Amino acid sequence: MVGVVSQSWDGGVNAGKDPAEFRHVLGVPIMPASLERALTHRSYAYENANPPTNERLEFLGDSVLGLVVTDTLFRGYPNLPEGQLAKLRAAVVQMGSLAEVARELDLGSYVKLGRGEQVTGGRNKSSILADTLEAVIGAVYIDCGLADASGLVHRLFDPVIARAARLGAGLDWKTSLQELTAGHVLGVPEYVVEESGPDHQKSFHAVVKVGGRVLGSGHGRSKKAAEQQAAEAAWNAITAEAADVPMAAETDRAAGNGDLRSEPPESPEPSGSSEPPEPPGSPER
Repeated sequence: MVGVVSQSWDGGVNAGKDPAEFRHVLGVPIMPASLERALTHRSYAYENANPPTNERLEFLGDSVLGLVVTDTLFRGYPNLPEGQLAKLRAAVVQMGSLAEVARELDLGSYVKLGRGEQVTGGRNKSSILADTLEAVIGAVYIDCGLADASGLVHRLFDPVIARAARLGAGLDWKTSLQELTAGHVLGVPEYVVEESGPDHQKSFHAVVKVGGRVLGSGHGRSKKAAEQQAAEAAWNAITAEAADVPMAAETDRAAGNGDLRSEPPESPEPSGSSEPPEPPGSPER
């Protein structure tokens, strides 16, 4: 049939990994049919007689994820005001964060995609990965209940919550690094990104320079992910340096020096005495 993608998982056109393997990755007793639906993208349905897609499960999983993350933040950070809690939640459940968690699970290898999405790198698209992960969470909730779904969310997102809690007022590491460098009068961070690999499986390497120094580097499946990792490394480096700065260097930095490792300026060498030399034989004074 013209336009129909092979439904095999053994190297055909839709050459993803066997979804049964992903059940072991998840570690929860989700039913095979539910998992298959959670992994079925609408592009696949359009080319294969329109089986149920993961869009309704995505809608449900989004709410389950939001509930568990909100509850975790509310209980774990009792002194944070509502506005900061909302910012932290936004940082955790944003598309980029979900996509990175999905990449750590290699979720893209299990998604059922149509031909067009596959050839354009759909297995690594952040939007597809984030939506599919939410659908998987929704399917786990239906089959296994809130306790198992909550446990899965905690396992996947507690590290994301911990990282987000360190970001201060910023919602990502690049914003936080820019705020930090501005506060220390270090200059604007500059990012240099190199890419490698084929179009459907690119890899990115980023370095970030502050004041001419390379302070962080990172790798990722997207430019943004690599830059975020580099910014996090630079933020940690600057914070560690600032913690070791002596008081004199702190004074210099506050005056606008901007070098966290700077020492107090040395006094200039004396150019010579302003008094004329004593003539030979003069009595001592």
